[in-house]
Amino acid sequence: MKIKIAKIGKAVSIASLLAGLSINTFAEPIGQFANHVDIGAVKHTGAVVYNADDQTYKISGSGKNMWVGEDQLHYLYNEMTGDFIVSAQLAFEGAGTDPHRKVGWNVRTSLDSNSPNVHTAIHGDGLTSLQFRATAGADTEQYPLQLKGANVIQLERRGDVYIFSAAKMGEPFQVTSVRHLKLGEKVFVGLTMCAHNSDVVETVKFSNVRITVPAAKNFKPYKDYIGSNLEILDLNTGISRIVFRSPDSIQAPNWTPDGKTLIYNSKGLLYNFDIASGKPSVLNTGFAKSNNNDHVLSWGGKQIGISNHVAADSNNSTLYVLPISGSNKPTQINATGAGHSYLHGFSPDNQHLIFTGQRNGDFNIFTIDLKTKKETQLTKSSALNDGAEFAPDGKTIYFNSNRTGLMQLWKMKADGSQQEQLTFDDHNNWFPHVSPDGKKIVFLSYMTDIDPDEHPFYRHVYIREMPIEGGEAKIVAYVYGGQGTINVPSWSPDGSKIAFISNTQM
Repeated sequence: MKIKIAKIGKAVSIASLLAGLSINTFAEPIGQFANHVDIGAVKHTGAVVYNADDQTYKISGSGKNMWVGEDQLHYLYNEMTGDFIVSAQLAFEGAGTDPHRKVGWNVRTSLDSNSPNVHTAIHGDGLTSLQFRATAGADTEQYPLQLKGANVIQLERRGDVYIFSAAKMGEPFQVTSVRHLKLGEKVFVGLTMCAHNSDVVETVKFSNVRITVPAAKNFKPYKDYIGSNLEILDLNTGISRIVFRSPDSIQAPNWTPDGKTLIYNSKGLLYNFDIASGKPSVLNTGFAKSNNNDHVLSWGGKQIGISNHVAADSNNSTLYVLPISGSNKPTQINATGAGHSYLHGFSPDNQHLIFTGQRNGDFNIFTIDLKTKKETQLTKSSALNDGAEFAPDGKTIYFNSNRTGLMQLWKMKADGSQQEQLTFDDHNNWFPHVSPDGKKIVFLSYMTDIDPDEHPFYRHVYIREMPIEGGEAKIVAYVYGGQGTINVPSWSPDGSKIAFISNTQM
């Protein structure tokens, strides 16, 4: 059996990551987990192989079933208390012996084979169901979803409510829940493999495994913060790696043109994160120490534009530009007293900035000439217009607006003409980012349980991708995040990856 510990950023140690988890026995952690064990009288010993390079887990297990009053399985787990969200993507290995081999997230009162539990069961034949045993030794019940072949699974605990979300990769979640289970405050939480045949061993591979402790119900936005994961998603493989963890709020990673560094903001400062070493360092912005997450690089990467809150100007967000190497004296671009200005990009010729400006009580999209400091208003709407970004050819601008109700994506000509809606779905869509080759857009999608004027922290969100001309959007990441997740352009220079932020208490 091969066991490794994930090689991720060292802002938080493995011990710290497992703080709040009551570790049962055994030695070193396995990735994000404390232990693994066979449950029930299995004929063949199970195993776990953890790959630190892509942060995936292979679980092999035997067992006749997880049903009626008894379970047999291999279990990779932690002990946890309180609310949590656990998610993963899965793939069975091989054709399998029994069509009812099953895997999923399992929450148990104990490691006994007859323990009360809830299980997000994905079967080899595609059956997708929420299975549960209410009391020790009782018959197992289930709530099946109208979905076959799900390979993305999420289980959320809110008190005594267990919410199961499942999807085929790229599609929205289908959801069911069970609300009458009393599993106790401290529970075992982990991933399972049950062969549904005592005589064989089956294997499943789990990727994008996330164990999230969500924000408290009464947290105060922009006052109370939880920790952050800096992630890099490979769009070709669909695998996202956590490359750095912080107990602080870090937000909005940009990718430098050489592909070696990510720039993010935290506590008013900007940081260079060296991907190879996994270490951050402060980017010198001189007197500008109240920077928000609207920071962007010029085309070619020689300059960085920032949005800094100026105390002497009613704390307005104001635009500055400085060399990418840093400066003690950033150059102010907006006039003092202009109102809030939130930066979103440079024009491809690096002659203008494009930003969201609060002018006369409304938020509209403006450009500003870097030499003359002259502002040009491109949208004229009482609705919220935000997130504007130029296409690489400089001819088109993509942005989001809620002028038709929900927040949706739009495009317009560089002079503000021919404004056209691109998305028409039942999500609130924010921050369109154009790929380096100008062929695709990635953007953030909230559900409809938010105000279309807001993009709050700590929600279930999707990162989606669609063709530049519009059309069907597919989900590329299922994320607990929101504000700060992908506010700025975050494509890798070759267009094969994106960087983003997810969140969890640490």
